[in-house]
Amino acid sequence: MQGAETNNNDHAYNRVPVTARASLLNATLVRMGVMTSLSQFMVGATLGHSMSFGQAMLATVLGSLLLEMVSLGMGLVGMREGLSTSLLARWCGFGRIGSCLIGVFIALSLIGWFGVQNSVLADGLLHVSQGTLNFTAAAILSGLSITLLVLYGFSALSWTAKISVPLFFLVVLYILYDIVSGPQVLNFLDGQPNGPAMSLSQGATMVAGGYIVGALISPDICRYCKNKNHVLFMVTSSIIVGEIIINCLSVIVAHALGTADVVSIMTHSAGGIGLVTVILSAIKVNDVNLYSASLGMASALDALTHRKWRYRWLTLILGLTGTALSVMGIISHFIDFLILLGVLFPPIAGVMLVDYYVLRTHRVLLDATRARHALPDAAATPTIGWPAMAAWLGGSTVGLTCQLGIPSLNALLAGCLFYWLMAQAKQRISGRCRSDG
Repeated sequence: MQGAETNNNDHAYNRVPVTARASLLNATLVRMGVMTSLSQFMVGATLGHSMSFGQAMLATVLGSLLLEMVSLGMGLVGMREGLSTSLLARWCGFGRIGSCLIGVFIALSLIGWFGVQNSVLADGLLHVSQGTLNFTAAAILSGLSITLLVLYGFSALSWTAKISVPLFFLVVLYILYDIVSGPQVLNFLDGQPNGPAMSLSQGATMVAGGYIVGALISPDICRYCKNKNHVLFMVTSSIIVGEIIINCLSVIVAHALGTADVVSIMTHSAGGIGLVTVILSAIKVNDVNLYSASLGMASALDALTHRKWRYRWLTLILGLTGTALSVMGIISHFIDFLILLGVLFPPIAGVMLVDYYVLRTHRVLLDATRARHALPDAAATPTIGWPAMAAWLGGSTVGLTCQLGIPSLNALLAGCLFYWLMAQAKQRISGRCRSDG
């Protein structure tokens, strides 16, 4: 990023002024474009392969409700303050260093997604090579190719984003039409899954994990919204389309074909066009994943170490890491990966929401500087919020270990409760110290 240019164009380091707010249509299309992707289709196909249609849709609704709650709560904060998640975290419990650590974890999650998508891309190359390549060679070839393209700022692949999304929808709708036009369509809805059984709590957490990072960083888009109604419409409509509808379509297709393999699904009726769609979609997603992870990691490391890190070296290291994950078989741990995301990130949102709406730790400071369209002074920015970090760790631990209920919801509620209790204890201790003094 170029400093001045960034400030003028995407307001990465300042508040988005009222004059720069976007229309409801533009903001909604951006959010829907992020949510309606090959990644979301993979989540739905995995559900359909391991759950009945009714169970999969119930898990989708439960996971979507959690995403709605987090997205809406975080989005309203972003709209009000005009700040991105990374900046908001500084004054919502985590402090400067804590917010940087959040940025590092977000970047690492994107590299995990890079490994997953690279595995899909490698499967597509295997079909193209017709046995010439093995999976390891295909994964290395695809991973290094994307890394080099991002590394040298190669923008020729921008056309993939323009055609892959509409092409993806057309192919999915064609496959769905081919399936439901047959007389056996009711059997697909009532039939049992062919894959390993998945519990409702696992399914809901997997749905939440598929987009929980996006829900956490909702302020990044919502800061461009003009009012609360715009945030509500954008968040709700994108979840209905990106979660409910896409998952419904992918669950039906996975049931009908008896597989969660995206390449097999997309080539079932569409053949070569379906294969091209998979490859273009995977390229588009991974191009963004690696670019965003590299920028986020560079910004976080700069703030943590007070030194400039070479963007190209970081891109190369992260790209090689994501490629290694795909070679090591991260796609076979896709469910575990989503469940991990589903318990790791909700407590972060819980801490920020409790701090902003309930404790209001820095609301006076934020209100005063918002009136001047400025950020709080560096001297007023906490270095690190230890209670927030402890609540994040505690909430994630509860989500991973508690067997009752939905792990994502458990992690969110535990993070909220831990942070509130520690804030109350800190307030009491401070009061006693003042009275003793």
